[in-house]
Amino acid sequence: MNHPLDSTLQTLPLHRMFNEVPVRYDLMNRVITWGMDRRWRRLAARECLASSPERMLDLCCGTGDLAIEVARLSKHNIELAGLDYCQPMLDIAAGKARHPGVKRQINFVHDNAADLPFPDGHFDCVGISFAFRNLTYRNPLARQCLGETLRVLREGGSFVIVESSQPGAALTRKLFHLYLRQAVPLAGRLFSASRAAYSYLAESAARFYTREDVAGMLLESGFSRVSSRPLFFGAVAIHVAVK
Repeated sequence: MNHPLDSTLQTLPLHRMFNEVPVRYDLMNRVITWGMDRRWRRLAARECLASSPERMLDLCCGTGDLAIEVARLSKHNIELAGLDYCQPMLDIAAGKARHPGVKRQINFVHDNAADLPFPDGHFDCVGISFAFRNLTYRNPLARQCLGETLRVLREGGSFVIVESSQPGAALTRKLFHLYLRQAVPLAGRLFSASRAAYSYLAESAARFYTREDVAGMLLESGFSRVSSRPLFFGAVAIHVAVK
C-alpha cells in the first residue's frame, strides 16, 4: 500500500522548499531535536578535525553550523568552504560566520552538489550535517552527488556525515517514527510557514536508511572503508567514509 505522502516526496521541489524555511530554520532544528543537534554537530566537527585537515568543505551547509563549529574548534590553520544551493541559507550563514567567536574565515559558495566547482582532490575532508538524506533519499542525482564528493576529496581524505538513522530496537524505532510523523509536522505548523518542508523532513527521516545501508551505498560509490557510530539510541549516526 502506498503511503499518502509518496506523491509529495516524489514531486516536492526541494530547492523551493528550502528557500521558504531559512528564517526559522535554526529555531526548528533546536525545537525538533530538543537542542541536541548542536552536540551531534560538534561531535561531527571533531571527527572532521581528527586528521588535522588543511582544507575542508561543509557540503549542503545550510546556515553554516558545521563549518562554523569547525572554525571555532580548530587549533590549526584550515581553509574552510561551505556550499549550498539555497542563497537565503547562505546569507544567514555568512552573517553567523562574522561572529567574533568564529576564528577562521569561511568561503560560502552558491552552487550544486551534483557538479561541485572544485578541482579533483582539493579537500582533505568533506563534512555534511543533516543534509545527506536530501542528497540520497529518492534523489535521482544521488549517485552523481556521491561521485562528486569522492572526486573533490584527496586520497586518504574523509567524508564525515551526521544524519538521522534507524534505531536497531523495534520499540525504539516505532517510538522514533511516531515522534517524527506526529510531533515534527506539528512543530512545523507552529513555528514555520512551510508545512510541506517539515512533513517531508519527518517522512524522509522515518524512511531513511540504516547505518548498514549507508555504508553499502558509500562503498558502492567508491569509498575504500566506512565506519559509523550510533547516537541517541540509534536515531542519529555519524559515518566516516575514507577515499
